[in-house]
Amino acid sequence: MTALPTVTFPNGVKVPALGQGTWMMGEKPSEAQHEIDSLKAGIDLGMTLIDTAEMYAEGGAERIVGQAIKGRRDEVFLVSKVYPWNASRQGTIDACERSLKRMGVDRIDLYLLHWRGEHPLAATVEAFETLKASGKIGAWGVSNFDTSDMEELAAVPGGGNVATNQILYNLARRGPEFDLLPWCRSRNIPVMAYSPIEQGALARNHDLIRIAKAYQATPAQLALAFLIRQGNVIAIPKTSSVHRATENREAIALQVTDEDWAALDAAFPPPNRKKPLEMI
Repeated sequence: MTALPTVTFPNGVKVPALGQGTWMMGEKPSEAQHEIDSLKAGIDLGMTLIDTAEMYAEGGAERIVGQAIKGRRDEVFLVSKVYPWNASRQGTIDACERSLKRMGVDRIDLYLLHWRGEHPLAATVEAFETLKASGKIGAWGVSNFDTSDMEELAAVPGGGNVATNQILYNLARRGPEFDLLPWCRSRNIPVMAYSPIEQGALARNHDLIRIAKAYQATPAQLALAFLIRQGNVIAIPKTSSVHRATENREAIALQVTDEDWAALDAAFPPPNRKKPLEMI
């Protein structure tokens, strides 16, 4: 099996460039075991970064994660997020404690502000640094921050310690390539790409289907390969299927020609001007 490429966070910790998302997990009890089994299979395949959030099913996804990693915490790199309205200094600390309890762990490896809200960035950063000093989190980052937000964050005391920015980024949403990705890359800040298959829409794209067929691959695999090819990007697809988790892992092995990458650029043109960061 082809080895997973890695991405390095500013603190030197290396993680696989292909992880697992959990958005919409924990919402249906009837799906819980499938979700747990899929996450376990992903870990077995080396996709040991698992991304979740207190928002997902109002803590339900964190409980699913907790069950999936029970007995193998040290194999996993855990990412979770705090709601913006909880992101005051004390509110962030309290939210982190609740997430730790739901997952049955004593630390979160990477804790993110889910998106900007009413609380000053300085207060959130202070809380993150307090949590880091106490060992409750290993590092902290943000999500859904555009370039101007990142610049504002960098000016806050301690803001330079940001470890990542998790954003909506995929073949159909290439806006970040204009300025946000270069900004992060120049500072060695990895980007996490959520909804890397556009919630399944890219799997039905005719151009992707046509090119993927030449490699006996699926369009979803090609969409993941595109992100991993960028370097300094971690893709976090979500699936509740063991079969699909295995399929995602196999995207690493794709050897796409320059001609076909150019064909993808023609079908999904990179940006030639600044576009506001999109969110879903």
